[in-house]
Amino acid sequence: MKRLLPALLACLIFFQAKAQLTPFELSKDKNYTATYAEITAYYQKLAKLHSQMRIFNYGITDVGKPLSLVVLSRDKVFDPAQIKKLNKRVLLINNGIHPGEPEGIDATMMLVRDLLKKNQLPKGVVLCFIEVYNIDGCLNRGVSRPNQNGPRMYGFRGNYKNLDLNRDFIKADSKNALAFEKILNTWQPEVFLDNHTSDGADYQYVMTLIETQKDKQNPILADYTSKTLSPELYKRMAKSGYEMTPYVEEKMSTPDSGIVSFLETPRFATGYTAQHNIISYITETHMLKSFDKRVYSTYDFMVALFDICQRDARLIGELKHKADEQVKNQTTFALNWDVDWQHYDTLIFKGYEAGRKTSEVSGLPRLYYDETKPYTKTIKYYDNYKPTISADKPAAYMIPQAWQKVIGLFKLNNIAMHKLAHDTTLALQMYYIGDYKTGSRPYEGHYLHSNVKLNPVNMKVKFYAGDYVVYTNQALNRYIVETLEPQGVDSFFAWNFFDSVLGQKEGYSDYVFEDIAANLLKTDPDLRKKLDDEKAKNPDLANNARAQLNFVYRNSPYFEKTYLRYPVGRLLTDTKLDIQ
Repeated sequence: MKRLLPALLACLIFFQAKAQLTPFELSKDKNYTATYAEITAYYQKLAKLHSQMRIFNYGITDVGKPLSLVVLSRDKVFDPAQIKKLNKRVLLINNGIHPGEPEGIDATMMLVRDLLKKNQLPKGVVLCFIEVYNIDGCLNRGVSRPNQNGPRMYGFRGNYKNLDLNRDFIKADSKNALAFEKILNTWQPEVFLDNHTSDGADYQYVMTLIETQKDKQNPILADYTSKTLSPELYKRMAKSGYEMTPYVEEKMSTPDSGIVSFLETPRFATGYTAQHNIISYITETHMLKSFDKRVYSTYDFMVALFDICQRDARLIGELKHKADEQVKNQTTFALNWDVDWQHYDTLIFKGYEAGRKTSEVSGLPRLYYDETKPYTKTIKYYDNYKPTISADKPAAYMIPQAWQKVIGLFKLNNIAMHKLAHDTTLALQMYYIGDYKTGSRPYEGHYLHSNVKLNPVNMKVKFYAGDYVVYTNQALNRYIVETLEPQGVDSFFAWNFFDSVLGQKEGYSDYVFEDIAANLLKTDPDLRKKLDDEKAKNPDLANNARAQLNFVYRNSPYFEKTYLRYPVGRLLTDTKLDIQ
């Protein structure tokens, strides 16, 4: 019996170790990604074994299941407020926003286990992992990505509402996004990572990286990421065997034409987190590399990121505080950006020669990459952007209580808001929408507005008890200004939150208004001159009776003052208000 005990113990240890292997590791060819059921069961088993791990559920996603957050805390502190008091950093990692890009899911399962098992949780840093963000798409398992080398089966890009969740952050049409924003604003991470797989060109790298575009990022944080954090990540990934390059978005058809730094506006995860002054990254493993290499490179990247953040934990906290203070006092905010094509950097790039050959499908020339002809070249890297539109912040914004989706998102994002205690007439600046362009096809459930022209008017407007005052002395000023200024590339106006103001509600009958218009022109010489001047400039108006009648109507006291008037007001001076 004594001889059997060591053997039994060895068998027990073997089976326990095997039980903690992930479905990816258990697959013989390492070309398998875990199902949603396997993911949740795996983490639940781990949580029972380790007191340094907890699972929190947030909200209900569009498919009816909660968004689960795995939290690892070396000191077993799991209260977000207490973590902040202890001056610990929080890192948030998002997985499976596109479930057909599941490397982060499988890499995180292994990494969580290893950190716990080896007692290697970072000091001064709490790690938060979203198990799988697009649960809806993860459940919709099959094959839908012919341009990708494995795994054998995987989830679908769209969620249960057929939304691309990585275009949904600022508008939050999905319950998934609402749950994510609850997580972000509860745990308030200083660093955020979103794990993905790339699309596009062929090249030698397994891993590419998107970092918050430096000219869009808060300058205090950009100085640290561009000079310290990002270079160290590139150095460590090269040492790990997975040399990394910036995300490959070609200027023309192939990478040797130059690559362009990706601009992640607030519809994207890292564009949204940048509004919160969070250092943000997106990993993009190369679609044509084997799935196991994509998983292991994602694992190594997270290890490198965690280690550097542990080393720089105090500094990152100080920089976040300085960035928040700067944004509180910032006066001008960029609303859109464009590539500065005149100024570029260069980088060493390892690609494959591209060529053209006859397509067996169409008989016409087609692009291909020849992996038997690798190259190493110096190419142009267009990583400089310049603002194209900016706005000066007002002292405060006035938001009528009728616009509940705006108010709900502001509350979810911890924006400080105050209610008017009484009906109040305020002298402030209002925008009239002078012109705008709207997409001819829907994009993520919306007909996006762009090229917005504004006519600002200083006027008196009545607001009512319960309407909201939002002062712009907050660390989240970027979120406030970029969403409320209509010219913002991902403003709430751009995403159709305020479309009802674009419709005229009142009108007139021609034969009735003819006599009223004639009397107006007789009694108002300024209006008569205005019409005559316009007719002189515009022959089409001079020859169109209906248009002239409408001109008089639009310039009369009868014309509705709220037509095309953007409902959010701008208090230009610090006005004392009676607020609740």
